[in-house]
Amino acid sequence: MSIKILCFLGLLLVGVCWAADAQDSLRIYHTLDSIRKLPNDTAKVSSLIRAGKQYGRYFDNHKSENQFWQEALPLAHKLHSARSLALLYNELGTAKRNKSQYLVAEDYHEKAIKYAEDANDTLMMCLSFNNTGVDCRRQDKLQQAFDYHLRALQLAEKINDTRNICVATNSIGNIQLTAENFEDAVRHFDRALKLEGDSHNDLGVAINLGNLGYAYQGQNKLDLAIQYYHRSLVVNQKIDNPTGMAICYNALGAAYKEKKDYATAMEFLQKALVVNGKVDDKIHVAESYLNIGKLLSAQNKHDEARKYMQQSIDLSIFWNFKSMLIEAYKALAADYKASGDFRRSLDAADKSLLYKDSILNEKSAMALKQMQTIYEVDRKDNQIKTLEHDKTVGELKTKRNVVFIFALAGFLLMAIIGGFFYIRHRNLEANKQTLLLELKSLRSQMNPHFIFNSLSSIHRYIWSNNQEEASDYLTKFSRLMRLILDNTQHTFVTLNKELESLRLYLDLESLRCNGIFEYNIRIGTDINDEEVLIPPMILQPYVENAIWHGLVHKHDDKGRLDVDIVLKDRSLVCTITDNGIGRQKAMEIKEKKGKGHNSVGMKVTEGRIDLIRKINNKEARVMVTDLENTAGQPAGTMVTIILPAEFIF
Repeated sequence: MSIKILCFLGLLLVGVCWAADAQDSLRIYHTLDSIRKLPNDTAKVSSLIRAGKQYGRYFDNHKSENQFWQEALPLAHKLHSARSLALLYNELGTAKRNKSQYLVAEDYHEKAIKYAEDANDTLMMCLSFNNTGVDCRRQDKLQQAFDYHLRALQLAEKINDTRNICVATNSIGNIQLTAENFEDAVRHFDRALKLEGDSHNDLGVAINLGNLGYAYQGQNKLDLAIQYYHRSLVVNQKIDNPTGMAICYNALGAAYKEKKDYATAMEFLQKALVVNGKVDDKIHVAESYLNIGKLLSAQNKHDEARKYMQQSIDLSIFWNFKSMLIEAYKALAADYKASGDFRRSLDAADKSLLYKDSILNEKSAMALKQMQTIYEVDRKDNQIKTLEHDKTVGELKTKRNVVFIFALAGFLLMAIIGGFFYIRHRNLEANKQTLLLELKSLRSQMNPHFIFNSLSSIHRYIWSNNQEEASDYLTKFSRLMRLILDNTQHTFVTLNKELESLRLYLDLESLRCNGIFEYNIRIGTDINDEEVLIPPMILQPYVENAIWHGLVHKHDDKGRLDVDIVLKDRSLVCTITDNGIGRQKAMEIKEKKGKGHNSVGMKVTEGRIDLIRKINNKEARVMVTDLENTAGQPAGTMVTIILPAEFIF
């Protein structure tokens, strides 16, 4: 009767599972059908990726490819969405890693790195580098794993992404632990522990506490290692993590065994055996049996030790835990050898080697299969790209005829419009050339005007001074003439050349006027006088006017002339300030002396500035401001010249 009941319950369970599976299949079909109706854009790709994650376990249980991700892949390629492809290849790679297909996982994650870099998505790059590092670590490619995690860590620190910093730091610590660089491992686990604690991630805290225990045990600091195992155990108990508790109990058992405290070691290993009943992965149970067997063997309790080792072997054979069988038979061989039974020891060692060879063969076969999978994936990607290219070419050919008709009509229209603008442009160029010729004519007038005034000054200076001073004056004058002749050949000269000629002119006028004034030229700190351009001889007439109409008539104190040049809103602002008698008194003095000649230099310069404004269609003007002291009396004149800022580069 009981057998019938069990059979009935078994059939009922199968029926329930089948019904649940059928319901999941129907749900997946409806979800996929609804997503297929969405427009072909990145939002559709995102929906397929999310649905693939949601139903990932269903496809894993059926050992089939994730249909959502398989549909998302060609669409993402078609849209050339680098970020979607990076996200998708990360998911595909992680799914393959969970099935121990590390080569395929690494290939997918390397593709994710490429597309994340194409998208310039730093967070996605961090995730992809960390994933590829884990793949390499699972294949014992420690140097490559270290390089990937280090790159992830550097990028994560740049954007302050705590999650990826924790993953990279913990992984680097595990690599150092495997390489037996225990001090470096401790340093990285300590940092990861602090970050996980700050993030309130109890599982991460438990893992890093356990890792620190392994690192200290590697340094033979057993008491410190035991302390960290206990701390990890407390956190695992807090979050009710049976797997973590089992790992901690096994670690404590191994540590106490190393201390030869066999009673305490047995206590923790028995606890591991109890808590393993709550763990789905039975490899932990097999490991606990094996650890107890090793502990009993160390105490020369060989018969009892072999019972536990055999239990580990039986469980491992049932679940096909080949790596555990290698360790179990190796431990059994050592136990037989310790008891003097060399024949059985040799048999057990042979079985250990047999399973080791079997694993190597499986790894080779799996590697070959994974390489074939990678080839198929790459071939499929290339086919997708080829189909997309052919489709694009077809669409372009279809559009070409339509474009040709519109292009012909557009060409005729553009020919008419172009003809109109060509005639207009030709007229504008003619006007511009006329203005440039006029500007050149005005500029050329500056040479004879200035030379005439300077020769008059030399003439008066020679009559009023000795020959040696006249010779010095004439030498400076010749240098000034050379600069003026060179500068006025060009529409623009560099600011440093213009200021050099202006300083020479001011030195000559200061000598000529027996030092009745002093001057100062200042340029803004943001101005490179070798790159800024200015029309030649544009400031000299205003400086001359300030000296001869404002400063020479000042008798109460020494005259001062300031020239300030600054850049402001793409304009070059030149300010000439004097503390002379002011324009009103200067006009009165001029009227008393009778009608003199008109200032040719001022008129020519005003004409030049007006033409600069017309040619460049930018602000160019002169403003004159009368200065007054606190009593309201004239205190000089300020001339502000605004010119378009021009540069060599």
